Amino acid sequence: MLSILYTEAENAFRDEVRSFVEREISPHAERIEETAEYPRDLLRTIGQAGYMGAMISEEYGGTGKGLVAETIIAEEVAAVCPALDVARGVTSVYFAPPVLKFGGDEQKRAFLPPIVSGERIGAIGITEPEVGSDAARMKTRAVRDGDHYVINGEKRFITNGSQADHILLFAITDPDVKAHKGMSTFIFDTKTPGFSVVKDYDLMGMRGLRVSHLKFEDARVPAAALLGRENGGFKILMDELDTERTSLAAGAVGQSRAPFEEAVRHSVEREQFGRPIRSFEGVSFKLADMATKIDAARLLTIQAARRIDAGLPATRQAAMAKLFACDAAQEITYDAVQITGGDGYTKQNRTEQFSRDARLMSIGGGTAEIMQYIIQREIYRERGL
Repeated sequence: MLSILYTEAENAFRDEVRSFVEREISPHAERIEETAEYPRDLLRTIGQAGYMGAMISEEYGGTGKGLVAETIIAEEVAAVCPALDVARGVTSVYFAPPVLKFGGDEQKRAFLPPIVSGERIGAIGITEPEVGSDAARMKTRAVRDGDHYVINGEKRFITNGSQADHILLFAITDPDVKAHKGMSTFIFDTKTPGFSVVKDYDLMGMRGLRVSHLKFEDARVPAAALLGRENGGFKILMDELDTERTSLAAGAVGQSRAPFEEAVRHSVEREQFGRPIRSFEGVSFKLADMATKIDAARLLTIQAARRIDAGLPATRQAAMAKLFACDAAQEITYDAVQITGGDGYTKQNRTEQFSRDARLMSIGGGTAEIMQYIIQREIYRERGL
């Protein structure tokens, strides 16, 4: 199946990434789950191996392989350690590509190489205490003061927030117009006075991840921190989201794989009523549905990734990939726990962990309901209706 979906070079790249993950990531996955330790050392290891820069050109330290390669990396890392992949993706997919696309040469040279190498951590600051999917109601303000901007506001549920060296921060610079015309983007250095971490949230799953509430109080940043033009931030935000959602969909595919494989193994080894439980259709039909959902999710993901790599519009395709893959991940991990029974509900079986981790995927990066809204909107737009 994969040889049909991917080129020979892409299949070889997957084998390369999978070997790396098995060698360098797998031995640490259980420790991250048990201790909830933020995996900064592993992010550096991933960067040094060249897997943080698939979306970044070689000129700035990346590989320039594109989004299809990024989805391969996301799937393989998430299949072993979902929290690590989310932390990696926020840095290498959410933060770095907008800097590459909209930044000046000086910004690119200053920020991209250390991000790609894994030496620095990135985050993206959109969500606020009263603003989630409705980004147009953003309240964080940035006021020009000579050669600086003074930033005030709060952001919450910011992945990597307390660990980030730099935040791609969205703020209102012109409050007298609608937000999509008065929003700007800044490359914010977290060493800036006036920046503070209110707290890290204690999450249901994704142990090891840091999701934070952040505060900006008269934080002065140089005008050179502005990414793109003033009041041009909404365009950057919309451009970033399609790539983000496609990467999240790939991660969801990876999160589905490990529980599925565990359920298959268990169905063969576990016997009841004198035979393996695979012989009962209540089990085997669940496995058939799980396998179908994984393949369908991967197909939707690669469709979106190839369109983006080709420079084609992919808003609908990215939303469809994220909606289906993330919902499927929840369904697959739930069924994996059901098939593995009492064993699957224990901490000794990773299906329990993956079922908690997968629950985030239909919330972060745009809820399932927002994806449905985007899909129906694009259906009508494509038809001029």
